[in-house]
Amino acid sequence: MPYQDSYVGHQPKNADVIEYAGDYGLTSMKLINHDGKAIDMKYLVQEINIYESIYNNSITGTVVVTDAIDLIGNLPIQGTERLEFKLKTPGTNESEHIIDCSSESGHPVNIFKLTHRQQLDQHTQMYILHFCSREFLRNMRTRVSKSYNGTLDTMAAAILGDKNGLDSRKTITTQKTRNQDKIVIPNKQPFDAIDMLCKRALADNSKSVGYYFFETTKGYQFRSWESMCVDARGLKRKAKQVFEVKVMNAQPKNLNLVDRKQQKTDSITDAYSSVQDYKFVNNFHDVTANTLMGTYGHRVITHNIFNKSYKIDDYHYHNRFAESKHLDGDNPAIVASPVDWDTADDSSGRHKGISDYPESRISLQSTTQYAHGEKTGNFGTDVENDGVFEGARISQSNQVVAGTRLEMTVKGQSFLSAGDVIDFKLRAVDSANPAGVEDRQYSGLYIITAIRHQVTNKEYKMILECSKDSVRKGFSTENKRTFYAKAYRESPKYKETD
Repeated sequence: MPYQDSYVGHQPKNADVIEYAGDYGLTSMKLINHDGKAIDMKYLVQEINIYESIYNNSITGTVVVTDAIDLIGNLPIQGTERLEFKLKTPGTNESEHIIDCSSESGHPVNIFKLTHRQQLDQHTQMYILHFCSREFLRNMRTRVSKSYNGTLDTMAAAILGDKNGLDSRKTITTQKTRNQDKIVIPNKQPFDAIDMLCKRALADNSKSVGYYFFETTKGYQFRSWESMCVDARGLKRKAKQVFEVKVMNAQPKNLNLVDRKQQKTDSITDAYSSVQDYKFVNNFHDVTANTLMGTYGHRVITHNIFNKSYKIDDYHYHNRFAESKHLDGDNPAIVASPVDWDTADDSSGRHKGISDYPESRISLQSTTQYAHGEKTGNFGTDVENDGVFEGARISQSNQVVAGTRLEMTVKGQSFLSAGDVIDFKLRAVDSANPAGVEDRQYSGLYIITAIRHQVTNKEYKMILECSKDSVRKGFSTENKRTFYAKAYRESPKYKETD
């Protein structure tokens, strides 16, 4: 369907030509009611928001409507309507650059709620329509009661495409798992069933534990955090876009026509890579939160119901960090230097670091062999590995949720999706930094964990939330053996309490 009309305050234009950074192409927005009646509501829309996140199983969104034709009563709107539209950044017709919610794609979104209705004057009212993907509603209306056998990625794809369940017709991207098992899904909603698989999934050719199952505007994903960081060969993924915190330069005057056109192109390109606003939601690791959550040290006690035994496994962040691939360099986000005068439980004589306290979190989990005739545990592998995998899964998940989280506002770029890699350039705050050296901790590669696409009558912009689990340049770990002054450690007071 060709783009003929951009709207929300726009005049009809060629939607394949970018006139300014934040420009967009948006076709007519049709609302289809319960008996198939369609109304083009493009001139009633004031704002559109689309939300996607690696933590959400489906996309959702809102449409702010100013209504002077009593659309609510004439259609009427009941919460069972469908909404059709296409959104893109002008300049390309490639499918990966288009947010396609049209009937032609087979993926219109569903209206499920109307809120914030208020009367502006005698003839006009305003309200917000809330929409979601079809799978969001199918998940509420169906259940999975079935046994599956094989690799966990094939199970996830089967549940997602089950015609009696989610019945998704969207593109599904799965990462192969190295573990396989026989799993019985006990009357669960489909999303819950796949989330259960996520907790047990072990990535192929990797030691990472745990997957993410989420929907973007381009389709569904079932994959590990590590696969977002590196490709199948283990090489770092290239950033899809580079964003930089910078000051826009004033435009020179008295240029000829050719130079003015080139200047406009350069200015638009520059604006698309510029960060309008940013803040750090979390500055690297919140030490107290990560300590309690078991990110650094975690003791997992596994109770084997089959042979009435138990096993203790201690997770150590710094010892296990290199077992999986990370986003930006392979350097931990926090050093292993001493944090107290306790002596480590090895022969080194060093003082304990932040990862040397496994009792920061203690978890008890049950497991068994032969639950379905196989001599395997919860992860479909040797039951002895269950505690090791559980400690790694929780820590790797926490490194993303409670690690460095960046929120920034940029011009709308429809080819970006949750799970993509971006490069964030931030100059170090230092008066003696005229060359613009980048901040060693906060610059670098990030993964987009959530996006809010926002379209108004002025522009298309995106609010991105991004995370990283490592730093590009490591930190010095000198003086590992000293925490308190030597004089204090040799004092009678210290020896009395030793």
